[in-house]
Amino acid sequence: MKITGTIEASMDMSDYKDRHWLVFKDVNNLKVKGGGIIDGNGKIWWEKSCKKNSSKSCEEENAPTVLTNPVVMFFLEFNYLKGLQSDLTCCCDIQFAIVLSLSIDETNRATSCYLNDEGDDCISIVSGSQNILVSDIICGPGHGISIGSLGEGESEAHVSDVLVNRGTLFRTTNGLRIKTWQGGRGRATNIMFENIDMFDVKNPIIIDQNYCNSKSCPPKESAVLVSHVYYRNIKGTSRTKSAIIFNCSDNVPCHSILLQDIMLSHDGFKAEADCRNVQLVNKGIVSPKCNL
Repeated sequence: MKITGTIEASMDMSDYKDRHWLVFKDVNNLKVKGGGIIDGNGKIWWEKSCKKNSSKSCEEENAPTVLTNPVVMFFLEFNYLKGLQSDLTCCCDIQFAIVLSLSIDETNRATSCYLNDEGDDCISIVSGSQNILVSDIICGPGHGISIGSLGEGESEAHVSDVLVNRGTLFRTTNGLRIKTWQGGRGRATNIMFENIDMFDVKNPIIIDQNYCNSKSCPPKESAVLVSHVYYRNIKGTSRTKSAIIFNCSDNVPCHSILLQDIMLSHDGFKAEADCRNVQLVNKGIVSPKCNL
């Protein structure tokens, strides 16, 4: 199938009673090409989202799934898709080429994907994901590229063997983030971020093992282990003075972290690194450096 024009979703929310917009049923090896645009008009959903209005329940949200079933997508642009994690559901080994933003949801085979507008993460890789390759991403604004969150509600979470290679992030809240909840269990390991350019990114490199969504959270002993994370050839500008933040657990420290050829500045000057409970190695030129 070839799409050269624009497919635009209805702005009438009542049209999505069955939670699906585009459905390919009992179709194998379908290829969609053409350089067209799939416009989900997701702004109408974001305006009513619990992420925008804390009085609304996230569990009651019912944003539709954009696309399901085996599909290979080439050279398509997705605009303003719906919902935090119901934008583009891709099952059964869907593949993408030249897609502006995507996130990978929980699945044993890590083949479920969502495409988000600028309201949240450009890429979100959550528990159960393994053997993930993401490349040639342009992201911004929004929340950047995220592993997690992991371990919510003291749950066990696992993410492994992730490569994010070649990308540009601009004016995002975070750049390359690993986020785990206090009290969680499991591990996030063998994660590589390579060849990323950043422009005016608030937190370019951040690991937060002590995530808490309230103002006061009592400390907990357990944490999701974060190890063997490699950052190579990450360059650009930070909106904040702390361009690198490693906020790791007292009891389950981050270890085997590599920073290689990192050049991040703030307002034309050298940025800073805020690092605690982390075992790391610097290779090549690394700026800023952690003072451990």
